[in-house]
Amino acid sequence: MKPLLYLAMLKKKEMAKTYNELNSQEINLIGKGTEITGEIKSEGDIRIDGELNGNISSTGRVVIGDSGRVTGEVICKNCEVAGYVKGKMKIEQLINLKSTATVLGEISTDKLSIEPGSVFSGNCTMGNQLQNEKAKTLKE
Repeated sequence: MKPLLYLAMLKKKEMAKTYNELNSQEINLIGKGTEITGEIKSEGDIRIDGELNGNISSTGRVVIGDSGRVTGEVICKNCEVAGYVKGKMKIEQLINLKSTATVLGEISTDKLSIEPGSVFSGNCTMGNQLQNEKAKTLKE
């Protein structure tokens, strides 16, 4: 094999490996009609169109679709709710409540977006208050 051809093949393999590492986050889907009882932990994005009775923790984005129902704690980086959530929500950056959303419980987030028509009943801690809460927790 010619040295230049071999180097080109190596470069192509390195580029493919880098691409796969950057795009390795998988999207996990809980489909409509599926019921799960338990705890879910993921490093990728999650979409829930079924029902979850338990906690969910993700370092990515959590989407709760129109038919999605979650009873438990939701912890993630970003969240979009179009369905039903009852419990505590700890969102690192942004939570977006769509017009079809119903959220009953506590929300801790940096930013909150609520569309007209959505229902939110509970408490919300945002921005600097959330950072102060984290610092207080670390001191304890």
